[in-house]
Amino acid sequence: MEAIEELAVQPCTSSLYLRPFRLSYRQNGTKKFWDFMRTHDSVSILIFNTSRQCFVVVKQFRPAVYMCEVERHHPQVFQNQDKESFPSLENPLPAEVGVTYELCAGIVDKPGLSLEEIACEEVLEECGYRVSIADLRRITSYRSGVGVTGSRQTLFYAEVNDQMRTSGGGGQPEEGEMIEVVEIPLGESMKFAYDETFPKTMGVIFSFMWFHSNIAPKLPKK
Repeated sequence: MEAIEELAVQPCTSSLYLRPFRLSYRQNGTKKFWDFMRTHDSVSILIFNTSRQCFVVVKQFRPAVYMCEVERHHPQVFQNQDKESFPSLENPLPAEVGVTYELCAGIVDKPGLSLEEIACEEVLEECGYRVSIADLRRITSYRSGVGVTGSRQTLFYAEVNDQMRTSGGGGQPEEGEMIEVVEIPLGESMKFAYDETFPKTMGVIFSFMWFHSNIAPKLPKK
């Protein structure tokens, strides 16, 4: 996963996933504008394996996270963003600085499927567990990237067991996905959530807190 080579930054003139726009408007009599990006909404799933009392999350390389770290260490990389060429990354950072821990998730880009159906597909593809819509509990939905995209993510909860696992997961290689499935023991989950040495999304932190408030108190006492 982390054997990243031949890094090169270049302008993005078109994309299947991102569309940049500028909105001009008047607010309380003041003329303003705001640059934003249109992208897909998404679903995410907090998965808890009851057989081993652990959370199932995913780990993957995120180029955007990696380049944030590159810019922090080498700010000159983006100094010519309005030009055709960018400096080459001759001494790239270790790829591990761009690897994050996340909930199983996916974009909403299949008009014929419900959010629940997309969530079930993602659980199977990324983590290898076969769940049904009946296995899902909708937690809530929220806006992410409110300053840039404003997209909506819907969060579900699913309990699985070892018998429901049909594959190793890992995503769809034909789509370029390289996903590692990681288990976080329940007893270590809140320590993990606040440990900054493990880069993670806010969805992981929020969902672990939700679990400890809503599900953990109902678990059988050992």
